[in-house]
Amino acid sequence: MAVVHALDDYYLAITLLITIGYQLFFFSIAFSLKFDKLTGKLSGFLLFRIIKTGKDDRFDDKRDKFFSFLGFWVFQMVWVWIVSLPVTILNSPNVTKFDQPAFGTGRDIAGVILFAIGFILESVSDVQKYLFRSDPSNKGKVCDIGFFTWTRHPNYFGEIIIQFSIFMIAVSPSAYGYVTGQAYNAQYVAILGPFFLTLLLMFVSGLTLQERPGAKKRYESGNHWESFSRYTKRTSILIPFPPQLYEPLPTIVKRTVLLEFPIYVFDPAKHADQSKVREREAEEGNNQDQRDGQQSHDGLADGQSRTE
Repeated sequence: MAVVHALDDYYLAITLLITIGYQLFFFSIAFSLKFDKLTGKLSGFLLFRIIKTGKDDRFDDKRDKFFSFLGFWVFQMVWVWIVSLPVTILNSPNVTKFDQPAFGTGRDIAGVILFAIGFILESVSDVQKYLFRSDPSNKGKVCDIGFFTWTRHPNYFGEIIIQFSIFMIAVSPSAYGYVTGQAYNAQYVAILGPFFLTLLLMFVSGLTLQERPGAKKRYESGNHWESFSRYTKRTSILIPFPPQLYEPLPTIVKRTVLLEFPIYVFDPAKHADQSKVREREAEEGNNQDQRDGQQSHDGLADGQSRTE
């Protein structure tokens, strides 16, 4: 089959243009429907959830602001393009001009197994959380079922595993010595894709937006704070780990080896707005006084009726 050259020999420019085109198309739909993601493996599931609930409450502060939301979407364009680099370069003319190893090597099999593990973690955990939150009796509670028993973010860990498994398979021609020279270097440079995604989820749009802000919101509102605090103490932040073994581990191990860095940790004394806490406690106290007064009134009325 004849090699097709499009703009450059690694398909970087043409894939970037295509990514910009379809992301802008999806942006127009997302801005109209008020949700933030139409790409990826679970787009159908996300669309179903939005149709069922009427909205997607992520990125609420940006979704109604055209340029802020567009800025997020432009960042997503770059994200998608970089993460796709292993597959883009694998199929480029500078790599396909070399002989290719037959699929089925040990590296391929390991990659497929890792991909399956990552896909199951990500897909099933999203469904588990959706079903948990769909139950009215779980409103505000901490989702600690299924994969969430072993890690607070199984979907993130699954996505990371998926991207590294794709790179593992895509780099096989170079790993087995079929591809040499500049193409060899290009294939290994493509590891930027999975590393970029990992850094993004850990330090930009994933854990940093979920962990401390989520804990702060729960603490200030008193929304199942005690159960949430217990959950974070016994559950690994990212890497799946048995809770019975995780909880007694030294803090230094959790903060280093198991990736629960200080930037994720919520300290009520340092990070909470104490004025909000006092307002909430005062309101709860007033509500309790009203309930106690009502109970006393009901008890007095009941005693009078018995006397009569």
